[in-house]
Amino acid sequence: MPVLILTARDTREEKIEGLDLGADDYLVKPFDISELFARLRAIIRRAAGRSWPVISREDLTLDPASHRVMVKEDEIKVSRREFNLLRLLLENQGRVMTRDSLERRLYGWNGDVESNVLEVHVHNLRKKLGNEVIQTVRGVGYMIDKVS
Repeated sequence: MPVLILTARDTREEKIEGLDLGADDYLVKPFDISELFARLRAIIRRAAGRSWPVISREDLTLDPASHRVMVKEDEIKVSRREFNLLRLLLENQGRVMTRDSLERRLYGWNGDVESNVLEVHVHNLRKKLGNEVIQTVRGVGYMIDKVS
C-alpha cells in the first residue's frame, strides 16, 4: 500500500527517516492542494505497476495483495497491526528487528505508544501461529529465523 507522509516536520533528517521507514513520498505543510493531488496521482501510478510478492517461510505464507496469512491450508485471521508486524519480520528474516525500529515502522513518530503494545501483538501472533515462529532476542527485539 502506498504511503505519503503529510507533516510539519521539515528537517532533512526527518524526511530521510520517513522515507527510510517505508514512505513513498513526503510532503511538508503548508502545501498546495494541487501539489498534494499530483503527488497522490504519481504514487498511485507507481503502485499500479508494483507487484506485491507473497512472502513464505516453511508452512507460513503472507500475501500482501490480499492481506491474508496462511498456515498450511488454513487462513489465520490477524489484525492490521499484527499483519504489518508479521510482514516486517518476514521481510527481514534472519535479522533482529529492534523494538524501537518496529514501533516506529508500525506507529510512525507517534510517541504515545503504550509500553507493552508490541509485546501484546507478538503474544497474539504466537498464539495464532505457534510459539516457535517469532524469536525474542532479549534486550534487543524480535526476529524470524531464516530457513536455509
